Amino acid sequence: MERACPECGDKIIGRADKKFCSDSCRNSHNNNQNKDSKNIMRNTNNVLRKNYRILERLNPEDKTRTTKSKLNAAGFNFNLFTSIYTTKAGTVYYFVYDQGYLPLDGDFYALVKRA
Repeated sequence: MERACPECGDKIIGRADKKFCSDSCRNSHNNNQNKDSKNIMRNTNNVLRKNYRILERLNPEDKTRTTKSKLNAAGFNFNLFTSIYTTKAGTVYYFVYDQGYLPLDGDFYALVKRA
C-alpha cells in the first residue's frame, strides 16, 4: 500500500509507521498546526522580554525609583508581568521574572530586584 505525505503528497518510502516523507515536511506540518498558539506565546514572551530589559536598564543598583513617564517612554507594558507578590502589610509588587516594580504615590515607581 502506497502512502502519501500529508504535507506535500509525495510517496513515503521507509518504515511502515513513517508519516512524512522527510524531516522538513514533518517540521512544516507541525509548525502549521501550532502556528496560532505559538504566535500568541511568541508575542507575549517578546513583550515580557522587553519589559525585563527596561526594568533591568532602569534599575542597575537593584533598588531605585523612577517615574511612570520614563517607563512609558521606554515602551513598558504594564499589562504583562510574570507574578505578583503581596507583602504582609498588603503592599503589591509586580514582577517580570526577578525584576519588580511597586506603584508609589505621585506617579512614581519603586524598582527592585528579587535576590
